[in-house]
Amino acid sequence: MTEEKKWYSLRVISGKERKIKERIELEIARSNWKDFVTQVLVPTEKVYKIRNGKKVISERNILPGYILVEALPSKFSGEMITTIANIPNVIHFLGRNNPIPMQQSEANRMLGKVDESQDVGEALIEPYIVGETVKIIDGPFNEFVGTIQEVNEEKKKMKVIVKIFGRGVEVELNFIQVEKQS
Repeated sequence: MTEEKKWYSLRVISGKERKIKERIELEIARSNWKDFVTQVLVPTEKVYKIRNGKKVISERNILPGYILVEALPSKFSGEMITTIANIPNVIHFLGRNNPIPMQQSEANRMLGKVDESQDVGEALIEPYIVGETVKIIDGPFNEFVGTIQEVNEEKKKMKVIVKIFGRGVEVELNFIQVEKQS
């Protein structure tokens, strides 16, 4: 019977997660622990922002200051824990010298969030809100300012009310055709 791997939370200096992940992976390879420590993960999700009418995609940490480490509990002890915990900018494992594995449901929730992000595409960092004022930057109503009436996040479209000759006209636009008014 094979032993089931568990996920462990490693507390690190926020903003240094990727660098620390690389160092841990190098240490695992150097010390030949690939069979015991199977994955090192920085939980991120894809997000986007509309900047100058263009969609800019980036990754955002779901859990700033944490890295998830998957390992075999029976082999994950002593030297391995000490070596990883002594890497610069690593604070400690949850459970300090005796790391406590995450509950499977918690690990699945975190990993599901990461997987969902890969499947769904991206989430908008600054979502459009009904009632918000936007400026149209593309199409026949270029330069017009209107109020958001309806937002469809799946289709990345919205309905905007634009005043033309004193009357409100409903216009359907893509997210990249508008920009937020500051």
